[in-house]
Amino acid sequence: MSTNASGFIGDIPNHYDKGLGPNIFEDYANYLVEACCNETVLSAIELAAGTGIVSRKLRDSLSNECSLVVTDLNGPMLDVAKAKFGAGESVKFLVANAMDLPVESASFDLVVCQFGVMFFPDKVASFREALRVAKPGGRYVFNVWSPMEENPFSKMANDVAASFFPDDPPGFYTVPFHYGDPKVVLADLANAGWQEVEYETIRLEKLIKDPESFAQALVFGNPLIDEIKERGRVSPEEVAKKMLASIHRSFGATDMKMPLSATTFVCRKHGA
Repeated sequence: MSTNASGFIGDIPNHYDKGLGPNIFEDYANYLVEACCNETVLSAIELAAGTGIVSRKLRDSLSNECSLVVTDLNGPMLDVAKAKFGAGESVKFLVANAMDLPVESASFDLVVCQFGVMFFPDKVASFREALRVAKPGGRYVFNVWSPMEENPFSKMANDVAASFFPDDPPGFYTVPFHYGDPKVVLADLANAGWQEVEYETIRLEKLIKDPESFAQALVFGNPLIDEIKERGRVSPEEVAKKMLASIHRSFGATDMKMPLSATTFVCRKHGA
């Protein structure tokens, strides 16, 4: 099972961007960017930026004077992100590990990360690194998924995958939703040295815009596809077909709305 972001390679980024983006990431990206841009920001860095869903919104919302560095552990994810920007836009892309950033200390007014922290093998180390690169008075704004029970699409996807391999169920979907208790996150932030933290859990009723694309992305848009291929005997398309049927069964044939829940954290570095 891939417990970090290193498995998001191959054809995964395009499925992720086109199938998961509109259904589970876009709305939370809007909330995150709003929280980021309610203060003046002159320098920003994004961690685990993926395919640039937040990056594009950040660049559109930040002032032209603000520098933006967009990072991810995987070049293929960043390649999709790069295609969303023109040659003249002020943005720098950098393949980087969020737990060991190749940037100077106290460099950024804003550090931001959407749905990446859950994949970091050492979360306290990642929080400590965010604290290091933030300027005094700077902020770290990030979000995490609430538990699987509050995001039923994830339990549905996990159950569908497990139904094909009952003796060795794929474990990918347990990773993004294992870090949803704010008390656990707050404790890790405190251990890393963050002292001033606010958080808000945001719950949505999200309309599934394209069930077919969503079903494909739930299989092909994350490292689940690699777990299926490793086990063999089952066609990924067969899994996607059952995933689509389960979406219709779980969320209705029409007006397909699903609950989503995630928590946003806003952390401020002392010393402004």
